[in-house]
Amino acid sequence: MRLRVLLCLLAGLVAVLFAASLLIGPAHLPIGTSLRALFGSASESHAIVLVMQEIRLPRALLGLLVGAALGLSGAALQGFLRNPLAEPGLIGISGAAALGAVIALQTGLAAAFALALPLAALAGATAAVALILLLAGPRGSTLTLILAGIAVSALAGALTALVLNLSPNPFAATEMMFWLMGSLADRSMLHVWLAAPLILIGGATLLGLGRGLDALTLGEDAAEAMGIRIGRLRLTLILGTAAAVGSATAVAGAIGFVGLVVPHLLRRAVGARPSALLPASALGGAAMVLAADIAVRVIAPERDLQLGVLTALVGAPLFLNLIWRSRGEEA
Repeated sequence: MRLRVLLCLLAGLVAVLFAASLLIGPAHLPIGTSLRALFGSASESHAIVLVMQEIRLPRALLGLLVGAALGLSGAALQGFLRNPLAEPGLIGISGAAALGAVIALQTGLAAAFALALPLAALAGATAAVALILLLAGPRGSTLTLILAGIAVSALAGALTALVLNLSPNPFAATEMMFWLMGSLADRSMLHVWLAAPLILIGGATLLGLGRGLDALTLGEDAAEAMGIRIGRLRLTLILGTAAAVGSATAVAGAIGFVGLVVPHLLRRAVGARPSALLPASALGGAAMVLAADIAVRVIAPERDLQLGVLTALVGAPLFLNLIWRSRGEEA
């Protein structure tokens, strides 16, 4: 009952923030006009309909999808690794996706083809998954998986820095830096259609891991005695995280701290049960990204404040506060 109440409250918060994301923007449109334009009313001008259907709607949908993907992936990784510091960037998928996007920007593919950037980012995420599975092996331990992920993440980060360093065009380098900061601005329904299927497939895959993650809280030996196949669970986790986080990074850039902070904020409310934390973190992540994206538009509408910068500025103090409180409780 407690979990149902929490999920209902989070779902209500997400619905309110989604509506606010649709209605808030530099155009300052009246609510009635915005809603009529959103549903394609013939009485509204073409420009207003374009603002609602091609600018605000894709942005709100991507905020919902990207936030849910990051929050859910963070909760799943923390449950599997039994490490509260685990987050989607730990296994290198988001870093490799960022590398693919940077290469697309550097080579000019992003300018030549509208979907080249997200497709290149997805290719980078796919390559990272293949490399992690190759390094960790089918029966590798959890420690081997973590080390493989750290190695892939470090390699992707180094190559990204190399591309930025060797970029002969300062404008291209600036564009890469802004993309790496993460944003939902200037996205279209094409980005939504590209990311949504993979995020939904990856999310459904991760939500199905609840029973196995609950069993893992007792240890790997106890989980295997309960019929959980650790190797299959690990493979499913990697593939689900790759689909969700890779596609989210492909369309929104690198948005940090969501997958790290949201599970921490909600863990106590669900009784630290991984299966309950998964859906709660998906809703919490969606709420955090939607709220941050609204704040970006309200705080500095003309300064192009990047979404990833704001989530880091908010997420880091929250995380430090959680660490301080846990330290005080342990004392």
